[in-house]
Amino acid sequence: MGVYLNPGNSGFTRIVESDYVDKTGLIGLLNRTIGTTKNLTCISRPRRFGKSYAAQMLCAYYDKTCDSHELFNGFKISQDPTYEKHIGKYDVIYLDMTQLMGEAGKDSFIDFIKQKVTEELLTCYPEVKKDSAFSTILINAVEHTGNKIIIIIDEWDAPIRENQNIAERYLEFLRTLFKSSGTTSKIFAAAYMTGILPVKKQKGQSAVSDFKEYAMIKPRQYGEYVGFTEQEVRKLCDQHNVSFDLMKQWYDGYEFKDVGAVYNPNSVMQAIDNDDFDSYWTETSAAEGLMEYISKPYNGMTKTIAELIGGVDVKVNTIGFANDLITFKGRDDVLTLMIHLGYLAYNSEIKTVHIPNEEIKLEFQKAVREVDHEATLKRLEESDQLFLDTLEMKEEAVASQIEQIHREETAPLHYSKEDSLCSVIKLAYYTYRDHYLQFEELPSGDGYADIVYLPKRDSDWPVLVIELKWNESAYAAINQIKNRKYPESLKGYGNDILLVGINYDKDALAGKRKHSCKIEKYRME
Repeated sequence: MGVYLNPGNSGFTRIVESDYVDKTGLIGLLNRTIGTTKNLTCISRPRRFGKSYAAQMLCAYYDKTCDSHELFNGFKISQDPTYEKHIGKYDVIYLDMTQLMGEAGKDSFIDFIKQKVTEELLTCYPEVKKDSAFSTILINAVEHTGNKIIIIIDEWDAPIRENQNIAERYLEFLRTLFKSSGTTSKIFAAAYMTGILPVKKQKGQSAVSDFKEYAMIKPRQYGEYVGFTEQEVRKLCDQHNVSFDLMKQWYDGYEFKDVGAVYNPNSVMQAIDNDDFDSYWTETSAAEGLMEYISKPYNGMTKTIAELIGGVDVKVNTIGFANDLITFKGRDDVLTLMIHLGYLAYNSEIKTVHIPNEEIKLEFQKAVREVDHEATLKRLEESDQLFLDTLEMKEEAVASQIEQIHREETAPLHYSKEDSLCSVIKLAYYTYRDHYLQFEELPSGDGYADIVYLPKRDSDWPVLVIELKWNESAYAAINQIKNRKYPESLKGYGNDILLVGINYDKDALAGKRKHSCKIEKYRME
């Protein structure tokens, strides 16, 4: 066993000895690509979404220098018809690009890779004919052993993300390994690359064109391996006596076709281990770049961020993104990058993005307060004041601010139904995360409250129950809250509840405010 050639199964052994969620079905998908023209696979997903776990799993399965049957027996892959055909049958080259750059330096890691892999190959197979060309040495090794190589590249895009100066040389290195003119077919049974970004585009085309790519925008058949599925999270919550509803509120929000809800696996396990629902996103370096991205001075960017934080779905065009951290042509490229980084969840059917869960909402809330945008800072001040006016029951001030948000942020043609009014309310109260958790259509009493703000544990602010009406009255909204007994289900959140009724009068006379507000205190008996 070596470091870069045939690293063995110790890494995956350590993983399965903890609370391992069975993701070995991924192996079966890769096995079906071996010996085909689809044997080059690149899977991109955000940090802390299990990329390295998957790489360690593949090393353990394919490495011919160790018997991993005992390790995989009982997992899903052991029932797959391809299981015995490929387990322990290959020489495996494993390259962790982040680690390699740390060991060799950002400018010399490519030569370091060639040197170290060659040394380990020749140590293992001294009879292999030497050559000055790295790819030729690999071909000679395959001819000597009689079987092809599985190559696994973890964090493949780290060199491009961290050192743009060597990007072209690095991509050329990959092209020499994976070009279609014979080299790939002679050397590799399969290649598996994982990173945050899809393969970089040059002149609109993929720089390493033969890879089949599965990204956060369209993970396709690999969707269930992006993170934890809802069924897997329910099982974990049952095993550890943890609230599934809170787990969903904090870490759900990504959704893929034929898979459904997908959760951030690192955050789920951290919440279970620490017995605490919190933002664990800050423990990744991804969080450091959020302020930079939302500060981009593109047309409409400030309004877009306000809509996202307010809980509004935003249209995005993901076509044309260059798959790097520096080439931006406008707002859509920034939003597309944030999809790949996990800051935003993408709906591929209607082509919109939204902030996926409470964890990421907190990161946006922190970052937006440090953005040097006059318009953004003004909106923050207005939203903070709106909360104070609501708590002090200043009905005219609340109605006036909601009117302003409607006028500034909502296209009149689209402002014609209650869900549009709901969007305006969320935009107006968009600093709620300092003190509250936000729920829409919360089951309460004999119906569903439109918007409820539940105070966080460390907040002494009251519960806010907001009901919206269209061409009726704010009094009618308050009466609905009472008649349907919405507050009855909120007893566990304190005795102080404010009922907020907001109405939009579409046909209000010229010069008269279209929004009205009524606020009442409700005391639990």
